[in-house]
Amino acid sequence: MDKLLKLIDELESKNLFYSRSNPAVSKASVGWHIEHSLLVIGKTIKALENSDPKDYKWEFSLARLVVYTRNKVPRGRGKAPEVVRPKGDIQKDSLKANIELARGKVRELSSLHPKQNFKHPYFKKLDVKDTLKFLRLHTKHHLDIIVEIIDTN
Repeated sequence: MDKLLKLIDELESKNLFYSRSNPAVSKASVGWHIEHSLLVIGKTIKALENSDPKDYKWEFSLARLVVYTRNKVPRGRGKAPEVVRPKGDIQKDSLKANIELARGKVRELSSLHPKQNFKHPYFKKLDVKDTLKFLRLHTKHHLDIIVEIIDTN
């Protein structure tokens, strides 16, 4: 949980560059990547909270095995579901508020049953431990893109 909170701190530190973009790196702006990461954290934890631990059954996923073994999400492979795609203009103030909401959601993880779960579009059902790893890898993936956008401007 602490590692994810530190990644959220890193997202917050990039908020200053929210309007920057570089189409050679990504079609989306720094703000979009921050907002998308925060939406994924919030919506995923909400799904965990609303799940029934009795419904969890581990399933093999080659995509999860590869990503979790390499500790890296490959670029350009997946497409974000509509529900976690930011809509409209990204505002610095709304990013700041959403960062606080994400921190609160992450802190709620410790109160969940270990078998509460979330169905990932590529990785299948993830329990709390695997979901936390997914959230760390996903956030780090977008932070790497953000840093590249900032560094190439």
